[in-house]
Amino acid sequence: MQKSSLLFESSSAALNEAFAWAKEQALSYAHLDDPVGPWYEAALPGRDAFCMRDVAHQSTGAHLLGLHMHNKNMLQQFARHISGLRDWCSYWEITKDGLPAPVDYTDDSDFWYNLPANFDLVDCCLRQYQWTGDKDYIEASDLVNFYHHTVSDYVDRWDKDRDGLPEHYTFYGRRGIASYMEDGMHPLVAGDLVAALYGGYRAYAEIQKLRGYEGHHQKYSDKADALQTMYREQWWNEQMGRFYGAILQDRSFYTPYYASAQYLPLYFRLIDDAEKLDKALLDVVKHGGNNVEERSYLAEIYYQYGLNDFAYSLLLELSHPKMPRREYPEVSYSVITSLITGMMGIAPSAADRVLVTQARLSPVAWAEARHIPVWSNEVHVSHMSQQETVLEHVSGPMFVWEPQFSGIWRMISVNGTPVEAKVKHVKGIGPISWIQWNTVPGERFVAEAIA
Repeated sequence: MQKSSLLFESSSAALNEAFAWAKEQALSYAHLDDPVGPWYEAALPGRDAFCMRDVAHQSTGAHLLGLHMHNKNMLQQFARHISGLRDWCSYWEITKDGLPAPVDYTDDSDFWYNLPANFDLVDCCLRQYQWTGDKDYIEASDLVNFYHHTVSDYVDRWDKDRDGLPEHYTFYGRRGIASYMEDGMHPLVAGDLVAALYGGYRAYAEIQKLRGYEGHHQKYSDKADALQTMYREQWWNEQMGRFYGAILQDRSFYTPYYASAQYLPLYFRLIDDAEKLDKALLDVVKHGGNNVEERSYLAEIYYQYGLNDFAYSLLLELSHPKMPRREYPEVSYSVITSLITGMMGIAPSAADRVLVTQARLSPVAWAEARHIPVWSNEVHVSHMSQQETVLEHVSGPMFVWEPQFSGIWRMISVNGTPVEAKVKHVKGIGPISWIQWNTVPGERFVAEAIA
């Protein structure tokens, strides 16, 4: 089994058990010595394969467990297999032998494919750059080629009516499904496809900015903005208090709750109207997901929008021994992600070397994560309360720490030195107070929020 130094401990014994289970379970799925290269299972257990949606979702947890080589290899496998012969799709699912999984692929004219996948992968690769600082995610030719074809040729090939949205027509069969929902409904366009397209455009724009192509950055930022406006103005269902889940083949809107088509717009931060965001979020809390794969996203989303109690309860539920199908790989990886990026609020930015922390503890009194890999650094982060965070810079070059605290605070002190706090307002969250502080390796920093 793979090894990982990552540790987590908190005032909740149940949460500590959840972490211990998730770490062991996730690492049991990691492999090194197969023909495809380093990989981990990201599909139904027993298939010996990894699929695009699962990898995009599992990749952050995998990085935190030290599986950065696995992530990079798997993402490049998908990137290398994009092809005009498949209408700029890749292989949806790849086996440990480096081949398309036969259960999903017959030939280039007959294969399973969910259209959000390409965009999801672009977003994933940007996140991996932010965590690793590996410039291959920005510059490697196979990945850059995948990004380019995804936001141009892929969109063009699947957008038959030229409205800016890829569509699925029923005669496509399983080739080009307009959602991650696999219920056989075959909508023309689903909300999760709009959300993933938005996330892909946003990520591609940022990648182009990092590459120094300001014109491309602006072009795809504008495309993302236009998509966000369209979704806000045309997809809102005031009567139901949520966004429509899909457009059907007759071009009418689908009114019932549609799982991933409702929560992935939150995951990709597509919703920019504060009132609609609150209603959409509460609707997801009410209805949840249909299966364990869908539910594995929800704790991350709840932490993202400050619903800490709901996230905590869901983590315990997902990791409980009686949870049906908790052995599905996505579950254990998502528990790791939710604890570190969710409860601990850890978010890195590679280009400017800024590491954000924010305590989202409720109902936990304190929590600590040790041996967190970020760029070429290692850090320990402890939230002693909602108002006190400790960062230990274990190794690696200097970086900027940005301790954040919920609410409006007058000062934030670091090791007893008070600094006037800055305040920003985040939709769906409220006010956040923060400062920035330069760190050097081998030192311990204690940040406290002061009223």
